[in-house]
This record gives sequence, structure tokens and C-alpha cells, in this order.
Amino acid sequence: MAARGGFSSRLGFIAAAAGSAVGLGNIWGFPFEVGEGGGAAFVVVYLFFCFVLCFPVMATEIAIGRKTEKNPAGAFVALGYKNWAWVGKLGILAGVLILSFYNVIAGWAFGYIFEMAMGHFGGGEQFGAFTVQIVKVGAYGALFMATTAFVVSRGVSGGIEKAAKLLMPTLIVMMLGMVIYSLTLDNAMDGIRFYLVPDFSKINAGVIYSAMGQAFFSLSLGMGALITYGSYVNKKENIVSAAALITLADVGIAFIAGMMIFPLIGFMSGGTMEGAAGGPGLIFVTLPQIFGTLGSIGPLVGTIFFVLLCFAALTSTVSLLEVPVAYAVDELNIRRKRAVWIVAGIIFVVGIPSLLGFGYSDFFSTAFTTYKDGGTDTDFLSFVASIANDSILPLGGCMIAFFAAHIWKKHNLDEELASGSPKYKGSFVQKYMNFAVGYLAPVVLSILFVLTVLFKFFGISII
Repeated sequence: MAARGGFSSRLGFIAAAAGSAVGLGNIWGFPFEVGEGGGAAFVVVYLFFCFVLCFPVMATEIAIGRKTEKNPAGAFVALGYKNWAWVGKLGILAGVLILSFYNVIAGWAFGYIFEMAMGHFGGGEQFGAFTVQIVKVGAYGALFMATTAFVVSRGVSGGIEKAAKLLMPTLIVMMLGMVIYSLTLDNAMDGIRFYLVPDFSKINAGVIYSAMGQAFFSLSLGMGALITYGSYVNKKENIVSAAALITLADVGIAFIAGMMIFPLIGFMSGGTMEGAAGGPGLIFVTLPQIFGTLGSIGPLVGTIFFVLLCFAALTSTVSLLEVPVAYAVDELNIRRKRAVWIVAGIIFVVGIPSLLGFGYSDFFSTAFTTYKDGGTDTDFLSFVASIANDSILPLGGCMIAFFAAHIWKKHNLDEELASGSPKYKGSFVQKYMNFAVGYLAPVVLSILFVLTVLFKFFGISII
């Protein structure tokens, strides 16, 4: 354990794991998914998945990591199940793919700090003109990846933990300040009603699939990040309570993000909420237009928002990079610093097609591929997100839960979860964990995986 490093405190682990969960998925992804999912109805489904399915899978991933003190692939081997290492490797692949396009979006957010500071509040045309400036946008992405690599190269306690302890409180304070400001604007309450008063008639297959994908993506499940972080956790740590706090932190920050953004949309739309379903462009197109209506304070508010977005992105890119780095250190015996820069460079190169796919290259842009029963042209970035986020993550979560309950066996999982939690055995939480990991998660996630693949790639909606 000493050679690999570890978290120096409970707070450090929770801050780092919560930072892994909190990121663009909360502040960029969650609001536009809520907007496209019809508002509060999406929020209800999302919360269901977070607490009923994701929490047990999260605790299981952390437990496997702590038991083995290994990366996601090595963990299955260390438990004596070499044939299951493919599950961990699949998770590592998902993390690499996600970081490859995540870093592109983080680079946009970094660049938009300067766009806002200079008062450039244009809509879609400005965003389109921005994304095709490949040298500039590529430089922003390279700088963001280099920052991520620097943090990870400093080690677990000296880099990841220290960064999380600084970034997470700063992020929360900045977000709360933006919420307070948003709520003072005209028609802010129309945004709040859209966000918090559910219309359950809007729940359909698409909402369910999207909410499940968003929950797994935002909580960093199914990709081995929490197995990796768990491998650095002290045996005295209460995994169940830590997983609960991480889930609450993730959901809480996603909730705050909605409270920050939907009042702004209510203000801009005059209460009609037009633009709430703006898709991924919500952050980079709709919000800058809103900041442009705020007069002299607009550049300041816009700059602060994108600084905030970059802080959130960094807490996640750090965890995403740590997963393949841990694999390189454990399995390939590469020194940490060398592994960090090699892996970061490879992932940046893998992300170049995503960088080119927003107007610069026709091949990687909207017509890169067509799926969903031949009806939707899809760019490279969205295609990779569909593969990694919407498909591999739920499959990985399903297989990890099935493995823990039926291959490694529930009593071994219980023993690991009871370490640091003397009241765990015989408790309601133990009974629920056994049910959720043994039956609920594998069944529901396997069904949702199949339904999501059919819906996303073939346009077949069974429910």
C-alpha cells in the first residue's frame, strides 16, 4: 500500500471520490439532460437511479478496490478470477474514451473564460466559429490535459487529494453565489417550477435511458474509477457511509447546478423556458447569450461561470486519468510520472477526432455515422459518448454487481464492507445491499443496457 500511495484522511478520500463524481456531468451534462427530458420528471428518474441502483454499485466498486489494492483489471486477478479481468479492462477503455472527448469539452470551457472576459456573448454562430479554430481550441485542450497530468503525477495524497480539497469547497462556494444571483432575476421562478415541479406524463423510454446514463456517468461508475480510488483507502474507512456521502455530494451539486441554470433560462425566455432543451449547446450557446443581457456585470458573471465549469471538469479529468495510469503502474511496472505523461499524451491524440468533429472536418462532424434506424446523423464525439457512456458504463456496472454477488460471493463483499463499519452486519443496509447487488442491479442494468443499445443505435423502443 505504501508503494502505491494512499489517501491520508477520510475527508481526502471523500473529497477526491466526490470530485470524481462531480464534474462536467453535473454542470454541463445534467442541466441539458433535464432540459431535454422535460424538467422535473427527468430529475425524479435520475434520483431514483442514483440512490436505488448507483449507491450499491458504488459501495461494491470501492470494496473491491480496497480488498485488492489494485487497478480495475488487476483487482479481478487478485481476487482469483483472471477470466473476469476483461470487465476491468472494459472499464479502463470506457474511461479512456470518455476522457478523450471530455478533455475537448473542458478545453472549450477553458477557452470560454477568455471569451466571456472579452464580452463575446454570441450564440450558435460564435460557438461554431470558436470550435473550428483548431489550433487555439487544441491548445486549450492540451493545456487542460497537461494540468490534469501534473496533478495526477504528484501522486494520490500529494496531488489528487490536495487538489480535491482545494477545488471542491471553492466550486461549491462559487456555485452557491451564482444560485443566489440567478434567483434575483425576473422570471427566475418559472425556471424553478420547470426544474422542480414534475409532469410525469413526460417520462418515456428516452428519459429513462438518459437518466440512467447520466447517473452512471456523473457518479463515475462502471469505468473502474472507484475501484481505483478504493484501492487507496484505509481498511478502517466506513465504505457504506463514504459511498452515501459521495452520492449525496454528487446529487447535491447537480441539484445546485440546476438551481443556478434554470432561473437564468427563465429570465432569458421571459418565463416560457424556450431554450431549456438546448442540448449540449445549452452551456456554450444559450448561457452566453443570457450573460450578454446582464449589462456591465455580464462579462464578470460569464467569466466566473466558466472558471467554475473548469474547476468541476478538473476534478473529474483527474480521476479519469488515474484509472489507466494505475493500470500502467500496477500491471506494466511503469513509473508513475512516466506513466502519467505517456497515457495523457495517448488520450489527447485519441481525442483529436472529437476536436475536429464540430465543423472543422466534414468526416468527423455530423455525418460521421448514422444510426438510430438510419434517422440520425452523428458526429464523432457523440458517437464515442454513446459507446462509452450510454453502453459500456451500464454493462460494466451490471457485470461488477453480478461478479461481487455471485462469483466473489456476497459473504466476501459483506466482510469487506463490515471492515470499518461494525454495525453493518445484520443491518437493513446489509440486507438491501445483498438484494440490490445480487438481483436488482444485475437485472435492471442488463435490461437497460439492451434497451439502450436497441434505442440508441437502432431506433427500437420496446417500452
